[in-house]
Amino acid sequence: MSDALYQSPISPGRSWYEDSLIRPRWPQLSGSISCDVLVVGGGFTGVSAAAHLAMAGVDAVLLEGARLGDGASGRNGGQMGTGQRLWPEELEASFGYERAKALFDIAEDAKQHLVDFTNRHGIEADLQAGQLSVAHKRRFLKPYQEHAEILATRFNYDKVSFHDRAGMADLLGSDCYYGGLRDSGTYHLNPLKLLTGTAAVAGSAGARLFEQTPVTALTEQGGRIVAQTPYGTVTAARVLVATNAHGGDIDAIAASHVMPIRSFIVATEPLAEPHRIIPGNESVDDSRFVVRYFRKSPDNCLLFGGREAYMPETGNIGATILKQIRDIYPHLKDVGFTHAWGGSVGITMTRMPYVSATRSGITYIGGFSGHGVMLSNFFGRLYAETVTGGPNRLQVLQDLDIPAFPGGQWLRTPLLFLAMTWFALRDRI
Repeated sequence: MSDALYQSPISPGRSWYEDSLIRPRWPQLSGSISCDVLVVGGGFTGVSAAAHLAMAGVDAVLLEGARLGDGASGRNGGQMGTGQRLWPEELEASFGYERAKALFDIAEDAKQHLVDFTNRHGIEADLQAGQLSVAHKRRFLKPYQEHAEILATRFNYDKVSFHDRAGMADLLGSDCYYGGLRDSGTYHLNPLKLLTGTAAVAGSAGARLFEQTPVTALTEQGGRIVAQTPYGTVTAARVLVATNAHGGDIDAIAASHVMPIRSFIVATEPLAEPHRIIPGNESVDDSRFVVRYFRKSPDNCLLFGGREAYMPETGNIGATILKQIRDIYPHLKDVGFTHAWGGSVGITMTRMPYVSATRSGITYIGGFSGHGVMLSNFFGRLYAETVTGGPNRLQVLQDLDIPAFPGGQWLRTPLLFLAMTWFALRDRI
C-alpha cells in the first residue's frame, strides 16, 4: 500500500502530519533474534529509548505492531507545556514541596532535552516557541494568576505572564475567553517529524527497528525474556514495554493502570487571514476538562483538537470539531477541513505517568495523560540511563504509586465513560 493510501489499523483518519513529510518505512521481523534490550512500542518513549540505548553501545531491538508513530506519538497536538500534567502546587499539596519540585525539575529537564536533541541531530520538527493557557470560566482567573506567581516564586520559573480578557484577546484573536497565561518558555512542534527523526537516530546508532510486528506474549525462559510475534521471536535480557494506550494483554497489571481514550483533531484549509488568529504563533489549550487545544501550522492551517471519546466509536470527527472552532472564531463559520483524525491517549487515575517494574527484567512506562510530547521522549532517555548504569531518575515517578482503574477488565471502560461524561458536563456549568 502506498503511503498516500495508508490508514493506521489502530488510529482513525489520516493526519495532516502524514502529508507533511515522506514517512520512512522499517522492515517486519522475520525469524528469531536476540538482543540485550527489547523495546516494545514505536512511539516517543520507545524510539527515544532505542536511540539512547544504541548510542550507549547497547544492542537494542524495537518492535512496533503497526507503524512507528501510528499511536498518539505521531498524531497528537504537538504541544509541550511546562511541568507535569498536574500543576506543581497540586503536586505539593499531595506530596510536599521537595517531591513536587523534583517532579517539576524533571519536566523542565525533559523540555531542554527535546530542544537539545533536535538541535544536536538536525531534526527539523517545526519547533515554535510559546503557549497560551486560557480560561473558559471567570472563576478560573484567580487560580491562573496565582499559578503564574507560584511558578515564579516557588519553582524558579518566571516565563509565565497573566493576561486579562482584553490582553488575551489580542494574543488569541478572540474575546471568547476570560483571560489566561502566556508561557514564553515552552514550545510546540510537528510530532511525527520528531518521531521519525528520533527513529532515524536510533537506526543510525545501530538499533534494529521493526514495524508491523505485534508482540503477542512475553514469557520468561532460562532467565531471559522471550517476545512472541507472528513472524518470529526476540529474546532479551531486559524489556521496556512502551505501548502506552495500546498495551492490550501484554502486561495485565500495567494495563489496569493505563486507560486509552480517544482524542480528535482537524486541520482546516489554509486560513485566508492567518494574522487574525494567534498572531504570535503560540499553541493554545483551555481550561475545560475535555480540553480544546489548537495552533497554526507552518502553512497557516488551524490544527484544532477538542472532542474526546471514551468508547470505541468515533462518530463524525470533522463536524463536531468545526463547531468548536466556530465557537471561538465566528469568522471561520465557512472554513472547511482537509484532514480529520484521532489517536488513543493513555491516561492514569491521577493524570501522572505510570512507571513500574512489574516483572523481573520488564519495565513499563506510559500513562502521560495528554502531556507526553516532552515527558515520553525524556523518559526513554532516562530508561536508557538506568540500564547503562547511570542514575535512576525514574525512581521519583515509580514511587508515585499510581492506583489501578476500578472495575476490572470488563467494567473499567463503562465506569470511565460515566465519570468522564460527568466531568465533561461540568465544563458547561
